[in-house]
Amino acid sequence: MFRNLYFKATTLCLALLIIATSGRAQNADSIMIRKIYDEALDKGHAYRNLEYLCKKIGPRLSGSAGAQKSVEWTKKLMEDYGFDTVYLQEVMVPHWERGVKETAFILDGNNKITVPVAALGSSIATPQKGITAQVIEVRSLDELKNLGENTVKGKIVFFNRPFNPKPIETFDAYRGAVDQRGQGAIEAAKLGAVAVIVRSMTHALDDYPHTGGMRYADNVTKIPAAAISTNGAELLSRKLKESKAGSVQFYLKQDCRTLPDALSYNVIGEMRGSSDPEEIISVGGHLDSWDLAEGAHDDGTGVMQSVEVLRIFKSMNYKPKRTLRAVMFMNEENGLRGGLKYAELAKAGNEKHIAAIESDAGGFTPRGFSVDSSKDALAGMSQNWLPLLKPYLIEDIKAGGGGADIGPLRNAAPGVTLIGYRPDSQRYFDIHHASNDVFENVNRRELELGAAAMAALTYLIDQKGL
Repeated sequence: MFRNLYFKATTLCLALLIIATSGRAQNADSIMIRKIYDEALDKGHAYRNLEYLCKKIGPRLSGSAGAQKSVEWTKKLMEDYGFDTVYLQEVMVPHWERGVKETAFILDGNNKITVPVAALGSSIATPQKGITAQVIEVRSLDELKNLGENTVKGKIVFFNRPFNPKPIETFDAYRGAVDQRGQGAIEAAKLGAVAVIVRSMTHALDDYPHTGGMRYADNVTKIPAAAISTNGAELLSRKLKESKAGSVQFYLKQDCRTLPDALSYNVIGEMRGSSDPEEIISVGGHLDSWDLAEGAHDDGTGVMQSVEVLRIFKSMNYKPKRTLRAVMFMNEENGLRGGLKYAELAKAGNEKHIAAIESDAGGFTPRGFSVDSSKDALAGMSQNWLPLLKPYLIEDIKAGGGGADIGPLRNAAPGVTLIGYRPDSQRYFDIHHASNDVFENVNRRELELGAAAMAALTYLIDQKGL
């Protein structure tokens, strides 16, 4: 009997000790996270660094002079911060140039109405005099295929499927519309079309054409492809409905070209781990941007937040257990070569990545993180860490994709947890790939809160593991 009482008392003491220890650990984590946010919000550098990237360097399409300037500047920036190691990874990237600004107008009888367009990335040019042809409007790839060659041949195909307004998460609307941009030229060319124009990928009704990547296929004729602004798309659709069949034509002229692949770089900064340096936690975004604007939200905010994560820890004299990396990937927009090269070299070097966090959804108000990992790891993060992060607007840690650049790590680093930083998405596609993606459209507080959220999650992974 006394033995049983002693056993029960001992068990109770151990349980109370575990609870007390856990409570002290939670309190220490809470204090550390508060310090991270204080540093980001009171002494942060992300906003001023983003201003330099946008205003002093500007557009950074792969292979361009702007891309090379951004490589040199971000390398020096991290060196000046005193990170333990800063280095470049060579990667060959596509080199596409837009050339002279595009021209387009609707021809409706004697009326010539200019509309805003932008060549899609990787498109070929039109003939020097441009292309004039009748227009066929469709809402989907299947609708196009059902029309057949007799209807489509010799015409310009106009893809006019708008964003679905019903999904709360705007990336769902984007995924539901973007196939016409990526595949439209292939399917139209198979039926003899001479060009395609695609409604811009945005909910907004405005005069900004949104560029983006498109593809060609082997053994299928290459035809010019351009995005048309949503206002332009609405106008063209209305003219096609109001006018006599076959009376509306469209004129398109663009001067883009693809040059040989160019040498570029991923830019990487490291803080070496103190006890488990072989285990790597990376934070990153893509340094390249489309050429129409400054690439502020896509993805200047992501790369500057990633640098800021390491700067915060350096400023706080934090000694990580594991090696922390800030990775500026090159060529996410039109090839993903940087992400693929990073994964290739990680596999060749037998690197042990335990987690990779990507910020490539804009610099808006933090909402949460999406996690590509085992159910157990996801459940542990959500149950144990979400209460620490909720006071800072982090509402959810849920299953989902990590990001395009870190995606190749899934096969290169078995067991890695891929995490996407998820800010509020409602305004993102108003500026995505368009000329209004500029520094002035980034809110300082939102940017700093996002950097702090990424740093807080990095700290928890570093301390607790996965």
